[in-house]
Amino acid sequence: MSFSSLNRAVLLRRSTLAAALTMSLAGVAFAQSTTGTIFGQAEAGETVTVSGTTGVTRSATVDQSGRYRISNLPLGTYSVTLQKDGATVDSRKDVAITVNAGTEVSFASAANAQALSSVTVTANALPAIDVSSVDSRTVITSQDLERLPLGRSAEAIALLAPGVVQGSSYFSGQTAGSSVVSFGGSSVSENAYYVNGYNSSDPLKNLGGVGMPYGAIDQQEIYTGGYSAMYGRSDGGVISQVGKRGTNEWHFGGQVLWAPKFLAEDPKSIYYPNEQLPAGYGYTNKNLPGTLYRSRKDNVKWNRTYDAYVGGPLIKDKLYFFVAAEAERQEGKSTSTSSAAVPANTYYKYDIPKYYAKLDWNINDSNILELTGISSKTEYSGDLYKYDYKTGVEGGFAGHDTSTKTGSDIYVGKYTSYITDDLTFTATYGQNRAIDYSNTPGLTTTQTYLSGVTNQDPTLTGGTPIRNSNSVLYVKDPGAKNKTHGLRLDLEYKLGDHLLSGGIDNMHYKAINEGQQVSGPGYAWIYYKAAAGKENVPIQPAFGVGAPGGRGYYAARYIFQTTTSMAVDQKAQYLEDTWQINDRWMVKLGLRNDQFTNYNSAAQKYVDQKDQWAPRLGFSWDVFGDSTFKVFGNLGRYYLALPNSVAIRGASASTFTYEYFTYSGIDANGAPTGLKAMGPGPVSTNGEYGVAPDPKSVAASNLKSQYQDEAILGFNKMLGTNWVAGAKVTLRKLQTSIDDVCDPDALEAKVIKSGIDPDSVVIPDGCLIFNPGENNTFLLKNANGSGYSKVSMSTSDWGFSTGAKRKYYALDLFVEHPFDGTWMGRVDYTFSRSYGNTEGQVLSTIGQDDVSKTQDWDTPALMVNSNGVLSNDRTHQLKAYGSYQISPEWMVSGAVRIMSGAPKACLGYYGTNESDPSGYKSKYRWCAGEPTNLGSNGRLPWTKFLDLGVTYRPSFADQKLAFNFNVFNVLNERKPTVLDATYESGRYTVSNTYGAALYQTTPRYGRFSVTYDF
Repeated sequence: MSFSSLNRAVLLRRSTLAAALTMSLAGVAFAQSTTGTIFGQAEAGETVTVSGTTGVTRSATVDQSGRYRISNLPLGTYSVTLQKDGATVDSRKDVAITVNAGTEVSFASAANAQALSSVTVTANALPAIDVSSVDSRTVITSQDLERLPLGRSAEAIALLAPGVVQGSSYFSGQTAGSSVVSFGGSSVSENAYYVNGYNSSDPLKNLGGVGMPYGAIDQQEIYTGGYSAMYGRSDGGVISQVGKRGTNEWHFGGQVLWAPKFLAEDPKSIYYPNEQLPAGYGYTNKNLPGTLYRSRKDNVKWNRTYDAYVGGPLIKDKLYFFVAAEAERQEGKSTSTSSAAVPANTYYKYDIPKYYAKLDWNINDSNILELTGISSKTEYSGDLYKYDYKTGVEGGFAGHDTSTKTGSDIYVGKYTSYITDDLTFTATYGQNRAIDYSNTPGLTTTQTYLSGVTNQDPTLTGGTPIRNSNSVLYVKDPGAKNKTHGLRLDLEYKLGDHLLSGGIDNMHYKAINEGQQVSGPGYAWIYYKAAAGKENVPIQPAFGVGAPGGRGYYAARYIFQTTTSMAVDQKAQYLEDTWQINDRWMVKLGLRNDQFTNYNSAAQKYVDQKDQWAPRLGFSWDVFGDSTFKVFGNLGRYYLALPNSVAIRGASASTFTYEYFTYSGIDANGAPTGLKAMGPGPVSTNGEYGVAPDPKSVAASNLKSQYQDEAILGFNKMLGTNWVAGAKVTLRKLQTSIDDVCDPDALEAKVIKSGIDPDSVVIPDGCLIFNPGENNTFLLKNANGSGYSKVSMSTSDWGFSTGAKRKYYALDLFVEHPFDGTWMGRVDYTFSRSYGNTEGQVLSTIGQDDVSKTQDWDTPALMVNSNGVLSNDRTHQLKAYGSYQISPEWMVSGAVRIMSGAPKACLGYYGTNESDPSGYKSKYRWCAGEPTNLGSNGRLPWTKFLDLGVTYRPSFADQKLAFNFNVFNVLNERKPTVLDATYESGRYTVSNTYGAALYQTTPRYGRFSVTYDF
């Protein structure tokens, strides 16, 4: 396209829009990259040179079609000059690039230019819409972070993006207080996190990831779909943080933040539900309904944070460094429930130190070396003081809570070589050394953990439950830890109208002594009570466990032990072509091949997946040819790897048993005595009796990875010179899922049907990893040791009526006014629906984080009534945020998030006659004899968050000093986010906590800060 003087005038008229657009509307999908691109048009044969504050200078010759492109530029501010016959004839100054985005700098013909001064313009003449991208993402810059009232975590920032919702409060991220998020209906474990190009996702379960100090974040990308073949291992979304770097100017500063106790509100206290029950049903304890379940009085938290940074040149134009440190202390009080083993007030604290250091060496004009070190740790400790629910009085010291220390030390090296103007090579290598330490001071091995103490027989206790000092159910091995290392190599070559890319992307994960076990002597006691009139109803008839009889009191010895080690290899190769067909059309075509291999504790393969081809196709249409109206779309397939934790309870030895007894006494430590067995001994619904499964048999030999197909179509359009609006439609369909199935009887039946003597093969007692709805082939070890026999299981062989289903569709609308020196604002509305019978890798209804090993699909009965909306479905989402510069000294800001509630769940005994065909007790999608598809019981209430901020930068300090005050959840909405979904504690016996709020939205709190930047 040839720009005329009219084109230049149009650009100049948009000078108020320019680089002030701090949020990319749709950037190039290099989710692990840390660089940006400058591209544009000029007269063929002319030379374009970019020179940055990071000392990087690169040039490119405008090709015969009048286009140039300079990619892989470190983030920073650049001057762009146009030269003809060695003389500078035009320039753009202060061009700020966005990570992974293409920033267009186009020049009108400079043939008649006589002097540089006559044509120099500033960067804010640039068009607003990046027509070089095909994906869907949001970029939040450090300037946005300074202006907006936000929580200081990667997830809190990500919630600004359309289609991103907070996941179930059952799950938490890798840093204290951080939640996990769901992208486009996917489960919370299906996302990927990056820091400076290296994968920082939780190396064990992929729940959350490590972020850098808040003040060290230069830009954060939030990908909601459509990224290129260069990246994968996520079918949810991507959160990628890029840190700040040193420049030729010295900068230093610091910040103190304080969220005081007196500005924090209490959560709501929770009472036992008191509902009218259906005929024939009764509460476990008829005295509890309407009484206090959990006091939240004075359950507030407060924190203070100190951070500082310094950056600058060690050798001007050659060697730079940037260092930042952050130290946060959170403190608070939390009261346990009245039914806890030891009702207590816990006074806790979190220490959260974070460090970031980056060294940039411009070896020469063609070679750059970057070294990054990141450390993020969370250390927790707490002290318990007894709490009397009858009097509301706190008592004496009751012991220590479990102390934990988690986090990562990440080291990343990146080498970039601009071999020629058209050929670029990059190599990135990183390591993550993660700790997962826990210890409970004073915990003994003699006292058992007690659960359900309010169900103890009052004739033996005098009406007052007998407790002991053990307040911790599970403990971990103190030597638990994780290690990862990864290497990716990328080659990019510009060939005419084509930009060709290719490379490898490899990761290795190793986990040591991960898992958990019951504290004390290795088992716990759980007390139960059958509802009045139901004392003679068998507890688990499928396992031969009978009825308690008498007055219905009984107990179970519970054992759970899963500690093991394991490893995962993830490798990939890709090819991609970005083809600029003409001035207005660009097509991106890519192909990625992933290979995933999982190993058990003996370093034996139990899953080996290869030849997983993922095509990607995207386009961008610059409708008017002036970057004011873009139509874009893409189609893609995304494969998801099984994380390391799948080996826990999946491919390694584990024990998960209950043994039921009636009792005639309770000792001084709360343990039942005078035991009389109600069944054959320990029973396990999943066949977990401490025996390691055969690695060749535990998973289907033809197991497919979970993968999802996605289609996106949208547009972005400028409205005048100050506004941008757009719309996007997204469709996602889960094609294959992975879970476990726990029905050895069905497998034995198929063995017999296949003409194989069942005594001639070893039929696993435990669960098998499979693809629901696919034909799965299993290798069963021959009893004579001669090898393995193949058995193929179809959907009907297992007894299922259908396979895994998850679909998501969404319409996203937005309008934005970029920051123009006075104000900025953006409004997003999303209408969406997530539905099917499979949430994904985790199960939010009960908070089950056994990734790809949830109770779903264990047996056919568990999947009856499973089709409906899914846990991460939010029909309506409205998000708005912005800031306004009232005067040079004062700025106000705000953020609003309004969304409809999640669907309610109810899990009870099976069918109209309260049966238990799988031995899972109250885990079926039936309640009181009625089907309970997710969402059929209604939804949780809408949530409405309003956060406000004000900043004062006094002129006497040259605006280097800033005072800020934020109020979060101004309306003090305290809505439930999770309700107890377990309907019954026994057949016809309704749990007293069913429907109780287990988690709430964070109450109102305020935060002060003082910042100095020089």
